[in-house]
Amino acid sequence: MYQTFDDLSDPSCGAPHAALLRAELARRGLDGFLIPRADAHQGEYVPPHDCRLQWLTGFTGSAGVAAILGEEAAIFVDGRYTIQVREQVDMEVFPARHLITEPVTDWLAQRLKPGQKLGIDALLHTVQEVRRLSAVCEQAGAELVRLEDNPVDTVWDDRPEPPVGNVSLYPAVLAGREATDKLAEIQAALLEKKADACVLTQPDSIAWLFNIRGSDVTHSPIPLSFATVPSEGRPALYIDGRKLSNSVRDALSGLTDLAEPGAFLPGLEALGGKGARVLIDPALAGIGIADAITGAGGTLVEAQDPVLLPKAIKNEAELNGARTAHVRDAAAYVNFLAWFDEVAPKGALDEIGAAEKLEEFRRETGVLKDISFDTISGAGPNGAICHYRVGRSSNLKIPLGKPFLIDSGAQYEDGTTDITRTIAVGDVSAEMKRHYTLVLKGHIAISTAKFPEGTTGAQLDTLARIDLWKAGLDFDHGTGHGVGAYLSVHEGPQRISKTGTVPLKPGMILSNEPGYYPAGEYGIRLENLEIVTGPADIAGGERAMLGFETITLVPMDLRLVETALLTHDERAWLNRYHERVRSEIGPLVGARERIWLEQATKAI
Repeated sequence: MYQTFDDLSDPSCGAPHAALLRAELARRGLDGFLIPRADAHQGEYVPPHDCRLQWLTGFTGSAGVAAILGEEAAIFVDGRYTIQVREQVDMEVFPARHLITEPVTDWLAQRLKPGQKLGIDALLHTVQEVRRLSAVCEQAGAELVRLEDNPVDTVWDDRPEPPVGNVSLYPAVLAGREATDKLAEIQAALLEKKADACVLTQPDSIAWLFNIRGSDVTHSPIPLSFATVPSEGRPALYIDGRKLSNSVRDALSGLTDLAEPGAFLPGLEALGGKGARVLIDPALAGIGIADAITGAGGTLVEAQDPVLLPKAIKNEAELNGARTAHVRDAAAYVNFLAWFDEVAPKGALDEIGAAEKLEEFRRETGVLKDISFDTISGAGPNGAICHYRVGRSSNLKIPLGKPFLIDSGAQYEDGTTDITRTIAVGDVSAEMKRHYTLVLKGHIAISTAKFPEGTTGAQLDTLARIDLWKAGLDFDHGTGHGVGAYLSVHEGPQRISKTGTVPLKPGMILSNEPGYYPAGEYGIRLENLEIVTGPADIAGGERAMLGFETITLVPMDLRLVETALLTHDERAWLNRYHERVRSEIGPLVGARERIWLEQATKAI
C-alpha cells in the first residue's frame, strides 16, 4: 500500500513539547518563536524530517503555523482544517485560530511587548512573510530575530533523518521538451528582467526544468533540492549526491554543475560577492536566502519564480499524457464504484477498506507509481472534514442513508489524477439530494464556462458558488487548484478561488471541485480535472473565448441528483458527460462493470 493508516497525530504531545521548546527559547534569550508547517522549500508536502509543527502540536494538515510565547501559544489554520485541528491538537495548550480572519500577525500585535525578541527560522519564512512580521515587531517595539538553526531541532530527540530518495530521468517523450530547451527559455526570461541569475527553491520547478523526478516526499515525485540558473552559462543544482545513480549523475552533469545542499548558501554568497542581480520569488524564497545574497553585496530582483508559468502551461505531450492517464484511471475508478455499490450497502465496509480497495484497482493497471495524496475517505461526519485523513482510530463504518465522500488521485508516469465523488449509500434524504444538486450545478457552471483571455480564477470562482449562495450556503476552500504533469497534485500559480489572481492560459490543468459540508453530518464534493482550451469563436459572438476540456471520466451519482433543480442545459450537460463516460470507459472494463456503468450513466 502507498497509503498507511497509522495515527500520526497525538494531542498529548502539545504540553510536554511546548515545555521543552520554551526552555530552549529561554536558554537562547528568546521570548517567542514561530513554527510553520513549511520546510525550506515552502512545499505543501514535507518529509517527516521537517514536520516540526506536527511534532510540537500533533496537527498533520498541509498548512498552518504555531506561535509560542512565554505564557501563551496558539495554532493558526485555514478553513479546510477548522474541524481537524480541534481533534488533533490540545486546545488548552494551542488554542485554534483562523489563519485568514485572525492571522498570526494580528495575534502577535496584541501580545508582543517592547524589548521582546521573537525568533524565526530564516529558511522557513518567506521574504513576504518576514516583511509583515517585521512590521508587527517594529510597531510593538520588539525585535524579530532571524535564526540560522531551529530551536525545535535542538529538542526533538527522535527526529527522522533527511530523505535520500532515488532520482530518475523523466523521458523527453513524456516531458515534450528537452531540459536544454527549458533552460534556454528561463535564461532568456532572466535577460529580459536584467537579472544575472535566479534562485529556484520549489522542488517541482527544479524537477520540471531538469526533466527529473524523485521520491523524497510521499505521493509527489520530486527530489528535494535547490538550484541557481544564470542568465548565461551553466546552472547549479544543489542535491544530496546519495540520490543520484551513476547514470543520472552523468546525464545531469551534462546540464548543470552538481553540489551538495550544504554548498547552497555559500553559493548564494558567492553570487552576491560578485555584485550579481539575483531574481528570487519573495512569496517562495526564505528570508535566509535573500540575506545570503544581499549580505555579500548582491542585489535582489523580486519576481515570480520564472519556472512556474512555463510549467503550468502544458505542452501537447504533457496534455496527451494527462488524457491517457485519466482514461486509465477512470477504468480503475469505475471498477471501484461497481464493487462499492455491491459491498457498501451490506454495512460492513469502513473508510479504510474503501481506500484500500480503490488503490488496489489502480495497482491492477500495472503502471501505478503512487497515489497522488492520501485518499480522503469520509463517511458520515468525517466527510464534513474537507481534508480528512482516515486513521485507525478515526475509521468509521460507512453508514446507510448518508453520502460517502471519497477524494483520491494517482501518479502515473504520463500524468497525475485527482478526482472526488460523493456516493449515495442506501436511501438518502431529500435535503441531501438538494445539497448534492446545488454542488453539481456549480460544477457544471465551471465546466461549461466561456471566458475571454486575461480572465482569472477569482472571476470564475463565483460561478461555482452562486446557487449555494442563493440557498444561504457556501464552502470554505477554493474551487480549483492547478495540477502538475507527473508532479505535484497541487500546482501553482493557477487556481480557481477568491484569491486566484493569475490569468488562466490554454494548456493549464485545474481541478473543478465545489462542495458543501454540514459539520458533524456528511460532506459533498464533486471534482473533475479540466484543461483550459484555446480561444474559439462562438456563433454570433464578437470575440473568441477560452473554455475547459474535462478529462476526468467517471459517473456522477444520479441517485443523489434532484432533477427538478437542474435547468435544461444542465441536464443536457450531465447526459452528454455520461454518454462520453459510457462510450470511452465502457470498453475498458469487464462485463459486470459494464452493466453497472450502463445503469450509472443512463440519461435523465
